[in-house]
Amino acid sequence: MKARSFSHVGITVRDFNEFVRFYWDVFGCPLVGVSDSPSDRVRGFFGVDPSTSLGASAPAPTCKIGWIRVPGGAVLEIFEFQPQQPFVQGPWNRIGMTHFSLNVSGIHEWHAYLMGKGVTIVSDPMQSPNGGQWFFFVKDCDGNLIEIMDLGKLYYVLKWLGPLGGWLARHGYVQDYRQYYVPKKS
Repeated sequence: MKARSFSHVGITVRDFNEFVRFYWDVFGCPLVGVSDSPSDRVRGFFGVDPSTSLGASAPAPTCKIGWIRVPGGAVLEIFEFQPQQPFVQGPWNRIGMTHFSLNVSGIHEWHAYLMGKGVTIVSDPMQSPNGGQWFFFVKDCDGNLIEIMDLGKLYYVLKWLGPLGGWLARHGYVQDYRQYYVPKKS
């Protein structure tokens, strides 16, 4: 069994409308769906129950869910919960997700464009140690870290030869990385 592709990443947001506007206006990623979750689902599925900390008279928890389509097919699934807990940026070495990446063309133009849009820029564009890709980091309206990456010519190699590369790797025709994977013993 193997996964077919990357589908989506889920992000809890502070303000649903502001988050949608940011990704639509800055990156051209439209909102393609919205749903409101009933309180019993928010309590059961997501484990959010304000009555445990605020008492029995606490308001019923709510969650608005949205789907933002990124060019290429991936989705940012966003959740606006009520009640909310504040955002806490973790250090890079804390276990868990650190960032996600958007692939662009024209890294220096994107850097200037995002600066002009008032986006928080974390680093200047730099080239990867292997000399092929360029990248820099920004923060979105909620402080989530985004890597802006220009794969250069590698984009076309991965687009057209990615499936072939996966097949070659699975069949031992490229460097063997199995030393980093030790299956559990039954």
